Formats: sequence, C-alpha cells, structure tokens
Amino acid sequence: MTIKVYGAYWCIDCVNTKNFLDKKRVKYDYIDITDDKEAIAFVELINNGKRVVPTLVIDGEFYANPSISDLIKIIN
Repeated sequence: MTIKVYGAYWCIDCVNTKNFLDKKRVKYDYIDITDDKEAIAFVELINNGKRVVPTLVIDGEFYANPSISDLIKIIN
C-alpha cells in the first residue's frame, strides 16, 4: 500500500491523520503544501479547485479530509 498525505503544519486534521497512521505503524510520505506550489496545484486539481487538507492518495485513489473511521476502513 502506498500512501501520500498532502497537508499543512497548521492543520489539526493533518496532525490527527499523521498521528493515527504513526500509531498504526503505517508507512506514508508526507508533503507539506504550505510553500510547495506544485503540491498546492495538485491538491487543488483533484479537489475541484479547493485547497483541501489533508488530501490522501492511497494506491492511486484520492481522499479529501477523510475521517479516522474512514481511514480505518480504507487501510484495512
């Protein structure tokens, strides 16, 4: 399973997502979009022009700000 988390340091949902994945010992790549124009453009592209964080890409599927209960279903 490959996971990329697009987030921002100031986003509590991003922190919660990272903490959950860390607790479950799930490997992921984290991309902070705060000052990353390419990452911002990507997030906006897949979210209809909106800058939604966290946005996750899991095995090629996109998830905009999934809840922890949704993440449990996705990664199991």
